[in-house]
Amino acid sequence: MAQTPRFPIPVGPAPGIGGGEPIRKPIHESPWHPRWIIAAPHRLGFFAAAVMMAITALWWSLALWLPTLGLTLNWTTSPAAAHALVMSQGFMPLFMVGFLFTAGPRWLGMPEVDAKSLLVPVAAMLAGWALTITGFHTHRWITSTGLMGVAWGWSALVLHFWSLVRTSRAGDKLHAQLVSVSCSVGALVLWGAALAVAIQCTDCLRSLTLIGIWCFSASTFAVVSHRMLPFFTASALPLVEAWHPLWLLWTLLGLLWLQAPLAALEIWVWPWPPVVRWLQVALELPAAVLLIWLAVRWGLVQSMRIRLLAMLHVALVWLGISFALSALSHALMALTNSEISLGLAPTHALTMGYLGGTMLAMTTRVASGHSGRPLAADNPVWVLYWLLHAATLGRVAAALWPAAATVLVLGTSLVWATVCVGWALRYGNWFGRVRRDGKPG
Repeated sequence: MAQTPRFPIPVGPAPGIGGGEPIRKPIHESPWHPRWIIAAPHRLGFFAAAVMMAITALWWSLALWLPTLGLTLNWTTSPAAAHALVMSQGFMPLFMVGFLFTAGPRWLGMPEVDAKSLLVPVAAMLAGWALTITGFHTHRWITSTGLMGVAWGWSALVLHFWSLVRTSRAGDKLHAQLVSVSCSVGALVLWGAALAVAIQCTDCLRSLTLIGIWCFSASTFAVVSHRMLPFFTASALPLVEAWHPLWLLWTLLGLLWLQAPLAALEIWVWPWPPVVRWLQVALELPAAVLLIWLAVRWGLVQSMRIRLLAMLHVALVWLGISFALSALSHALMALTNSEISLGLAPTHALTMGYLGGTMLAMTTRVASGHSGRPLAADNPVWVLYWLLHAATLGRVAAALWPAAATVLVLGTSLVWATVCVGWALRYGNWFGRVRRDGKPG
């Protein structure tokens, strides 16, 4: 019996002849034009996020470096609270817009979303953040007004995504539903932040930001990682199983959502009794072991042969490291009556290492695949990725080594700005050009 060829010969009409798909002549490069930014959701969301990411990185680096020159900025809000809010809620939701309205319809078996329908909310978010940052240095009412603009834009986008989930007839909508819940929390956080700034409640703003980090940003990334990372790995490395049981998803979300109220309450109640600290250690240490084991189980070692895949896996390790640092910090606090801790080391391991690394890897993958380019991490993005990790290590080290904190924080800000501006310039350039393979989108 004749064997079936591994790559069967098509029996229909040849492409471009008698009704087949027309032959598309590859397009190597085209002039940059803003109209292409609204050709697809990932273009609009990623371009807006790249602009926001670069501007905020430069803004914060400038704020840190000016005092070394004898200059200072006027602040109407606590600089630390402003920094935490902008860096955690500024550009990441915009990147989510590009990803969710590209991958989301596929998850849900829905038609592609027209990027033009997202333009007004995205523009409202960008304009709102411009007002917010301006208000940080001029007047709190400008900040509050800007945040209301951001909250309105994000709320509109969340409602749009909820409408896709609601009308979809897909059999499995769990991941999309969980993402919708997390994004809804993000909308509430932004509305609350606008109110907190208006009434000048810095502790309220700090609490809301922490809830946003754990219940919105980290939860969304965890849901997407659970759905996508095992399949990305299995498709590239067939010997690695696409293992993603539902109990694991609920465990990840449970760990993240439990951290939120604990982190927020710590702002209001200080110091906590040692017994509470030991309970935190009892939660965080097993979580750290689970997450680092998960990174290995999902193919960390095998993925190192494929750069783009390795980027996702290495970023996941930072989530486990953040829990390990948090456990160590709380153990030190229990032993010293809260006099010694690791400060912001766990937070920066989470935000810069896990969220930042995953964001860079995922958006690079989408940007490459949807621009008609090879689905790979070339040398420029590979360098940017490891610079991101160097910045993360520097910021964590600054928390662990107070004597060198100033130098490390200043240096880290420049490295982070290099990564953000470098990524924005390179990929922002792609989003305004026709796909190289001539396909739409």
